[in-house]
Amino acid sequence: MRRTLFYKSLFIVGVVIVCLLAVTGIPKGLGWQAWKTSIAGNIHLGLDLQGGTYLILKVNVDEAVAAETNQAQQRLQAALASKGIPYTSIRQPDPVKRPAVIDVEGIPPTRSGDFRTVLEDTTIVGPNYDVRPTSNGNYELVLNSATTSQIKDHALTQSIETIGNRVNELGVTEPTVQQHGLGDYEILVELPGVTDPDRVKQIMQETAQLQFRLGEGGPFSSEAQARAQYGGVLPEDSQILPGRNIGGASSSSSATDWYVVSRSSVVSGQDLRDAQPTTDNNGQMEVSFNLTRAAGQRFGDFTAANINKPLAIVLDNQVQEYANIQARIEDSGRITGTFSRQQASDLALILRSGALPASISYQQDEEVGPSLGADSIHAGIIAALTGFLLVAGFMLFYYHGAGINAVLALVLNLVILMAYMSLVSATLTLPGIAGIILTIGMAVDSNVLIFERIREEMRHGKSVPASVDIGFRQAFITILDTHVTTVVSAIFLFLFGTGPIKGFAVTLTVGLIANLFTAVFVSRVIFDYVLMRQQGIRGAKLSIG
Repeated sequence: MRRTLFYKSLFIVGVVIVCLLAVTGIPKGLGWQAWKTSIAGNIHLGLDLQGGTYLILKVNVDEAVAAETNQAQQRLQAALASKGIPYTSIRQPDPVKRPAVIDVEGIPPTRSGDFRTVLEDTTIVGPNYDVRPTSNGNYELVLNSATTSQIKDHALTQSIETIGNRVNELGVTEPTVQQHGLGDYEILVELPGVTDPDRVKQIMQETAQLQFRLGEGGPFSSEAQARAQYGGVLPEDSQILPGRNIGGASSSSSATDWYVVSRSSVVSGQDLRDAQPTTDNNGQMEVSFNLTRAAGQRFGDFTAANINKPLAIVLDNQVQEYANIQARIEDSGRITGTFSRQQASDLALILRSGALPASISYQQDEEVGPSLGADSIHAGIIAALTGFLLVAGFMLFYYHGAGINAVLALVLNLVILMAYMSLVSATLTLPGIAGIILTIGMAVDSNVLIFERIREEMRHGKSVPASVDIGFRQAFITILDTHVTTVVSAIFLFLFGTGPIKGFAVTLTVGLIANLFTAVFVSRVIFDYVLMRQQGIRGAKLSIG
């Protein structure tokens, strides 16, 4: 008995030491301020406690659909040209209002069978498009609803991942980036402790679509002048884009140039392996990038076949560089301009984290001040301490000496809960504090069940050791049942709730699991220790009210 009790006590002491170290860490000094700083570094506070930025973003998913139909349009143009099938035009009639539609005009009736064969090729159009003849030789290709929905869902998922990568690279502590709402293609972003929200928001919304296109003409002083060079009608696979420098705010010239470039891109931002801010021989900031091996081979073949022709580096439909290809270029390159160091770093970060599949717009933008967060922390601490002191006072008044047992178990319960949050870097929010307060009530409820069962057995004439043993065994089933049902409810809150609700569910679940350990195991060890000291004493008593 003594040996078993010793090992149990040793285990409890070990748990207490580990949990205290997890909460406090190793402070750099012995003063209160050092301990406070160390504890604050281990407990991560949420947006509502620390202050920061709260955003709801909307992904303009129709742009991703329009991008898919644009690529299908280019593939179809190339396929018809390779098969020698003539046509008048292939275009998107309205990329904004009808992004899933492609119009094909002027297919000769004698080649309609060959045209249908091309459409059946899954690498060009395939079954994703419904083909509708509109008149003799004219067709309307409409992206079917299943594929359209899939593209939109993928755009939302990719946007969440990309924004998350960008925020993480900025070093924001414990950010939240997740889907918001149902079917609205919205993203919830919470950025605790952000000191420069404007810069973060700018980086998040940059699409950073990097492309390498073949240049066909420019620079021109206006879009009209560029179009006039081709008699008012551009070549089929061409478009006019403006040119600028990213650091244009510091440029000596505010004029915009215009360039005619190909619509198709040999490689894109998705082919980037890395991007870093660097300096050139004159000390000017630039962004160097490296391509993946497959993209480097593809880019090398392209540049080797187009030596002495212009290459346009296009970022977000703006020409950043326009220069002749002088030799084969493979897996690396650079973007120059009038960059500041911050602009070069931000552009490199955006390119590394990947391009957004569509632009985003702000639906809601709120900032929580640190003073409001401090007030919330103060109010939460006061509520938790008040609840703890009232509960502890009641237990001591009603159960006398056994109340000390309950208070010790309750304190250890809270220590275990805070240690868990520190070890897994969980974020403490106001709903999380509510979960802690509810855990205090549940913990006391378990002790009340056990103590009342012990008192009942003692009233029936059982000895003190027998009453304690029966009380713990009989009450355990009821405690386990109440805890399991509450944990199941918390699991559903976690699965279907948003960030704050999930925080409440996590703290409640961990607190209940810790309570099973403290109320059943720790309390029993304390009772066994008291009874062991009374061994050999006739008429042993237990102070339980």
